Amino acid sequence: MENFPTVVLYASLAAAALLAGGGASLLKRPGTRTRSIILHFAAGVIFSVVAVELLPDIMERHVVWEIVVGFGTGVALMLALRYFLEPAGETPDGRGFPTAFIAIIGIDLLVDGVIMGIGFVSGEETGTLLALAISIELAALGMATAASLGSRQIPTRTTLLCLAGLSLLVLVSVPLSAWLLGGIPDAYLEIVLSFGLAALLFLVTEELLVEAHEGSQSPLITAAFFAGFLLFMLLPG
Repeated sequence: MENFPTVVLYASLAAAALLAGGGASLLKRPGTRTRSIILHFAAGVIFSVVAVELLPDIMERHVVWEIVVGFGTGVALMLALRYFLEPAGETPDGRGFPTAFIAIIGIDLLVDGVIMGIGFVSGEETGTLLALAISIELAALGMATAASLGSRQIPTRTTLLCLAGLSLLVLVSVPLSAWLLGGIPDAYLEIVLSFGLAALLFLVTEELLVEAHEGSQSPLITAAFFAGFLLFMLLPG
């Protein structure tokens, strides 16, 4: 594809945003209140990606069986990850490495890579705007991931390695998605988008917001969710 160098450039920007967000959280480890605000904000941005980017494309095609296959597979995989991986990582007091949480974050990043890839297949301008918007999401997600690992007393070295691995996932998935999806039939694209929809909804409702509500709540903390949602809506599409 002609714009492949541009795709790689913006994939690098998104990966750097994830690292920068996580690094900022490591430099000044957030308290319970700040961590809850970060998690709410990240959840709001991701939920907005679902509403603004994914759902309209799915409903425009609206092939029922493809939606059922993609969405059903996404839900089943998320539940399986939680069932098989979560008991192996976390201890009853909430400490230990959250394997299921990181696996779900990884799938979310793959979905973001696919969304960015689809954007660049549609056109360089669309892909660029979408990449900038998703980079904001990834910065918030990087902060949320580092904050979550920090609350479990995970060593800084392990957290950095985890963030580096997740960033590498972004760096690889965006150009790979743009290359693979260049000639994909609409039927398969609908399944991929529906799968991504389920994965992102699970991340928001069953991971980020659950963790965000572990501490005390306030109207300001709740407002962070809506601020994140609004931010993505205001970006040019």
